[in-house]
This record gives sequence, structure tokens and C-alpha cells, in this order.
Amino acid sequence: MAALLKVSPTKSTLLTLKKQVNFLQQGYTLLERKKELLTRLVYERLSLYRALRNEARAAMQKAYYWLSISHIRMGSKTLRTAGQGLAPALDVQILPRSSIGVQYPSVTANTRPLEPIGLMGTDASFDETRRHFAEMVKLMAQLGEAETALWRLLDEQRKTQKRVNALKYNVIPKYRATIHFIESSLEEEERNTLFQIKVLRAQVEKKKAKR
Repeated sequence: MAALLKVSPTKSTLLTLKKQVNFLQQGYTLLERKKELLTRLVYERLSLYRALRNEARAAMQKAYYWLSISHIRMGSKTLRTAGQGLAPALDVQILPRSSIGVQYPSVTANTRPLEPIGLMGTDASFDETRRHFAEMVKLMAQLGEAETALWRLLDEQRKTQKRVNALKYNVIPKYRATIHFIESSLEEEERNTLFQIKVLRAQVEKKKAKR
């Protein structure tokens, strides 16, 4: 049997508890719906995260492949010199976003056109390296957004599941058990009162009969 609330077994308390348990039941229904929506979003985000992770891994391999070629053809000193003073290869914008009350950063990254480099000793592979690294970083930014959103949605899903379980297995059963107990107590009290009335009435009628 569920534990009982520490309240007085009165009619006023009974009415209050019935209103509260109806409110809790509505809250439980809303939380169940929220949990289902969060679960759906988690699966959608998980698929997106896995796809972006594979793309980012492939882009990283390709970018470092071209970096190794540039290193071989240009040498580390020329490569380091050519990389100094380069303009940013990406335009990145980070804005807050929200889904079902869960906030996470929304990242927008766009690659810029490659600026020409007028240094002697550079190789055409250097432009390929720059282009592939820009694409890699763009995908990494999108992957960061997807991963952050996924973990925050998962965290909110776990919290919602705990609230649903608490309402379903603890709070609502405790209220219903208390309501049942108060109803039984009031019914017992009413039966006792009726019994006492009957006894008193029988005693009065007996006295009248003796007169």
C-alpha cells in the first residue's frame, strides 16, 4: 500500500486532495507527451549527429592528406610563412535556439572565397589544403551544434522521465491512497453516527413505551 499524506481526514481535505490529484494527473499527461516528443527529437538528432560525424571524419582525413602533400612540396618553413596573416576562411554565427524548452546554440558557418597568395615557393596544393580545412571546420562547427543539442535533449529527456516516474509510482498513488483512506474514514464515521442515532431512537421509544 502506498504511504499516506499527513493530513486531517475531513471533507474539506478530501475535496482539496481530489482537486490536487486531478491537477497532478493533467501534469502527468503533459509530461508523458513531452517525454514522447523529446524521445522523437533525440532519435532525429542522433541520426543527424552520426551522419555529420562520418562526414567530419572523412573531411578531416582529406584535409590532413592535402596538408601532408603541401608539407612535402613546400616544406614546413614556407608552409608556416604562407599560413601567417591569412584571412579567416569561415563566417561563423552562433545564436540561441530552443526546442520544447531545451536551449542549445545554433551554429551557422559559411566558407569564404579563397584569397590569392603572392608568395614565392607556394604550391597549388596549398589552396587545396586551405579549401579542405575550411570545409572540415565548417562540418566540425555543425557537428558541435548537433552534439550539444543531442546531449541537452538527452538530459532533459532523463529529467522528464524521472518526473513522470515520480508522479506515476509515488506522488499520485500517495494522493489516491490518502483519498481512499479519508473516504473510508468518513464512511465509517457516518456509519457510527447513524448507529448511535438508531440506538438513541430505540432508547427514546423504549422509554415512551414504559410510560
